[in-house]
Amino acid sequence: MGSGQVTDWQGKNVTVAGLGVSGVPAAKVLAGLGARVTVVNDGDDERARTQAAELEALGVTVRLGDGDTLPEGAELVVTAPGWKPDKPLFQAAGRAGVPVWGDVELAWRLRGPDAAPWLAVTGTNGKTTTVRMLAAILKAAGLRTAAVGNIGVSLLDAVLGEEKYDVLAVELSSYQLHWAPSLRAHSAAVLNLAPDHLDWHGSMEAYAADKGRVYEGNRVACVYNVADKATEDLVRAADVEEGCRAVGFTLGTPGPSQLGVVEGLLVDRAFVADRHKNAQELAEVSDVNPPAPHNIANALAAAALARAFGVPASAVRDGLRSFTPDAHRIAHVADVDGIAYVDDSKATNTHATEASLASYESIVWIAGGLAKGATFDELVAGAAERLRGAVLIGADRALIRDALARHAPEVPVVDLDRTDTGAMLQAVQEARRLARPGDTVLLAPACASMDMFANYNQRGDAFAEAVRELGAR
Repeated sequence: MGSGQVTDWQGKNVTVAGLGVSGVPAAKVLAGLGARVTVVNDGDDERARTQAAELEALGVTVRLGDGDTLPEGAELVVTAPGWKPDKPLFQAAGRAGVPVWGDVELAWRLRGPDAAPWLAVTGTNGKTTTVRMLAAILKAAGLRTAAVGNIGVSLLDAVLGEEKYDVLAVELSSYQLHWAPSLRAHSAAVLNLAPDHLDWHGSMEAYAADKGRVYEGNRVACVYNVADKATEDLVRAADVEEGCRAVGFTLGTPGPSQLGVVEGLLVDRAFVADRHKNAQELAEVSDVNPPAPHNIANALAAAALARAFGVPASAVRDGLRSFTPDAHRIAHVADVDGIAYVDDSKATNTHATEASLASYESIVWIAGGLAKGATFDELVAGAAERLRGAVLIGADRALIRDALARHAPEVPVVDLDRTDTGAMLQAVQEARRLARPGDTVLLAPACASMDMFANYNQRGDAFAEAVRELGAR
């Protein structure tokens, strides 16, 4: 099970760790290839038992309630990306010399000889939007493509399915990259780096190193964020193929080998003849939806990867024009009595929320939830002058309240001491009371949602429903 392709899976003892969205398909694929598959899973609930029964019908052995013990004779472990590296299962595998792959690594190894190249995107925030923009641009160029990886089509389906692709737009999380040692993309981008998932990685350095794996072996371009030096440092540290270039994106005027913004235009000074003198117009800023600063950065990163693949400038414009953002990402819900209501429930950490707050001039901010170890002083200090008021909800709202007291003491704060789902309606009503015509009431929680909601989608839906109730009065 070295770094080359594995062609004969017949009779190989493979352990699949976890019954989640990646574990079940991986187990099915491996069993179909003739491997002897054992699935181990921490949980033993009704859902797990249903999944286990489905897999056992295919000849897969399933062990529920014990995800820590390495099965006898295991030759390979394929893990769900979320399982932490310090788990006893992986320590046992390490001692036994058994390799551990993630689902991304498995997909990479299972590609056929004529497989589509991968254009890969990672970063703390903006990955999904950038990958979907990239797919839209590639489609506008007439290429057969799909947004895959952490979103959309499963990578295993993409590499093993009937459909033939010219190129894949691949979203990769730090977890997935940690478990994908042999992945080599055509070109890749790290959009930004901010503290996130540190409980999983153990340190910021380990988190950054896993993100940086996306650049290993790149052939054409390593795309980095000029405003985020850490991303450029990762390019410098990467071992790439001869001739691969570092290409920056910036919201300012681009230098040679960069994409940037000039007088309302997105321009390319990287993939043009004589880049020291020439620039290619790609699109107008108004072609980006919505044209918030961080989203323009996403568009530039997507454009850089598409241009690295040889896509013409017209396809960048057409792709960006056809792109519609996902729900709960700076989604304008409604205007009520001259006040705009915007749902950015996807802003589940401080870095995403910082970008969201920077998009509006005068804000009543609805925030709070599960902080996941985050601190809020820097976020609040940077946004203080834009805040008309704040309404705080959720389990860790006191952390934001204390940061507001330190850095924005003049800003009125409503602290809602309730964590039932009905709290969102009250939060929107309180925000309406604090807001003035011309203001934006912005749901950008800077926290995870699971203290009150099933996920950020449900939280955003609750906000939108509360805004509709306001408008109906």
